[in-house]
Amino acid sequence: MSKFRSDFLRTLDERGFIHQISDEQGLDDLFAKETVTAYIGFDPTAPSLHAGGLIQIMMLHWLQQTGHRPVSLMGGGTGMVGDPSFKDEARQLMTVDTIEANIASIRRVFSNYLSYGDSNHGDSLRGALMINNAEWLRELNYLEFLRDVGRHFSVNRMLSFDSVKMRLEREQSLSFLEFNYMILQAYDFVELNKRYGVRLQMGGSDQWGNIVNGIDLGHRMGSPQLYALTSPLLTTASGAKMGKTLGGAVWLNADLLGPYEFWQYWRNTEDADVPRFLKLYTTLPMAEIARLSALGGAELNEVKKILATEVTAMLHGRAAAEAAAETARKTFEEGGLSADLPTVEVPAGELEAGIGVLAAFAEKTGLVASNGEARRQIKGGGLKVNDATVTDEKAVLTARDLTPEGVVKLSLGKKKHVLLRPV
Repeated sequence: MSKFRSDFLRTLDERGFIHQISDEQGLDDLFAKETVTAYIGFDPTAPSLHAGGLIQIMMLHWLQQTGHRPVSLMGGGTGMVGDPSFKDEARQLMTVDTIEANIASIRRVFSNYLSYGDSNHGDSLRGALMINNAEWLRELNYLEFLRDVGRHFSVNRMLSFDSVKMRLEREQSLSFLEFNYMILQAYDFVELNKRYGVRLQMGGSDQWGNIVNGIDLGHRMGSPQLYALTSPLLTTASGAKMGKTLGGAVWLNADLLGPYEFWQYWRNTEDADVPRFLKLYTTLPMAEIARLSALGGAELNEVKKILATEVTAMLHGRAAAEAAAETARKTFEEGGLSADLPTVEVPAGELEAGIGVLAAFAEKTGLVASNGEARRQIKGGGLKVNDATVTDEKAVLTARDLTPEGVVKLSLGKKKHVLLRPV
């Protein structure tokens, strides 16, 4: 039984989203009596967010579903500085053009989880907002900002935050530029309250110090009571970081990672993570999640497919998710060849001349990290060409290896496949 009476906090509590809240009773009362506007900030460090950021997007989704107004704040201003939290070194500085291009690319994902504006709701207060903090940060007058905002910050206290302290204890440089990031983030909270009535900032647990800074600044600058809520920083059961694989980041934008590969990431969830991920990353009812979580053995594989399909459907649409599931079924259960598998194009002349099997798996497709890894996989029987196990590391792929569909199917184990297609 949840200790919260508001729908939003009760939902987050039941599903495992809550790590810390600055004032549980006060925030619960606020959500129970009025429509609350809350935000999460997203720094545009790449053209796409990855699966590690999905927990934040789902928090905004549930905020809107329980009758409140979410704000996705794009860091067009703070992105010029870069968040130093728990980083070993400064982020690479980006140009304004790069930041704007990244924001435009990231923006496409959010509409799959949130309804923006008031066109989809009778109550305009529930329409989500996407705001760029460049609106106010890029126009700041430095001297006025130091006098009106900077005077409220204690350097002693800022040095005590874990994110800063760890960097200094390891004797790693922390630039004055980065030191300003927490001041800018705190100012965002105050400015969003003034402009849009925002009362709550949410984020990962590594953002706690930055968010509390905003609450303190708001108190000193006359804002109404502001609140903080953080989610746990997630790792998989084996300790891997969410949203990362050996092959790289699990991007949310389809142009960087297709629906099939995204589906596969979730299908490969470790057994111990399935119940938790069903709660965090799907909208399935809790009773259904409890039923699925009780299954084991061979049935657990079916539950993983449900998890993969539900998460993919929210991001890429139900049709794309079901197509990915069907591709997997054909590939793994029927041993068939699907055109929806990831495909790498190679010049036809290269294939006619011959491509070494090591190069095909390492350089061409990235199924393995290096030629050495390919050799180790061959010794263990882990690599296949057109479903036949590779036994000779000196083997060469040529046009004779093309299937009737005009491709060469390369496989690493039972679950990773790439098609080589000559062009």
